[in-house]
Amino acid sequence: MRIRHPLLIKSLGLAASFAFRSWMNTIQFRFNSFVPYLDPRRKDCSKRYCYVTWHENIMLGVYQCRRTDFCVIVSQHADGELIAEIARHLRLKTIRGSSTRGGVEAVRKIIRLGRRKHLGIMVDGPRGPRRRVQPGLIALAGRTGLPVVPTGFGYREAWRLDSWDRFVIPKPYSLATCVTGTPIVIPPNFERTQIEHFRQNIEAEIGYVNDLAETWAETGKLVLPQTTLKLAG
Repeated sequence: MRIRHPLLIKSLGLAASFAFRSWMNTIQFRFNSFVPYLDPRRKDCSKRYCYVTWHENIMLGVYQCRRTDFCVIVSQHADGELIAEIARHLRLKTIRGSSTRGGVEAVRKIIRLGRRKHLGIMVDGPRGPRRRVQPGLIALAGRTGLPVVPTGFGYREAWRLDSWDRFVIPKPYSLATCVTGTPIVIPPNFERTQIEHFRQNIEAEIGYVNDLAETWAETGKLVLPQTTLKLAG
């Protein structure tokens, strides 16, 4: 049953934010990146980026980016209302929109923000297919000029829901990891025939860093490659 009543959503959002914060405070979190200064929680991360990951990781991603110069795109579907309300209590700015609803207005809001904030997108949401990048990301990255940062998460112990995205809930007091890859620049004047090439490239890079993060969480070992800034073409 979907929750639609605004007052009920607000009440549940407040209660859930307290429980969520207490739960996530027990998680041991580790971060590493292919490129220095790509941690959006750091004040010396002066440049702005578009961090992209799978929808299943939204729980850990939202919590780690709270109270930072970060904006997360949240679906305008019914389940997005509760997520947005929880994010508000965590002091995380959200923009409502997706590839299927409100996408144009979301892009306008992002452009108005300029480069004052990082952007976070769950690129296979809001309805899947799982771990498949939606083409709308390419247009957004080209219009905003924000380099796309593939982001992966790993969990030593976690539950997975029986949902389309296999939503992850880290177990209390367990280890969770995050790895960010090399920023990918989408040119503003790309051809429509290039969209699928860019989409596949980003999808493969997210899969790669996600595998690294999962291996790191499971084994305690992480080996990062030597990389430089990538051009999407």
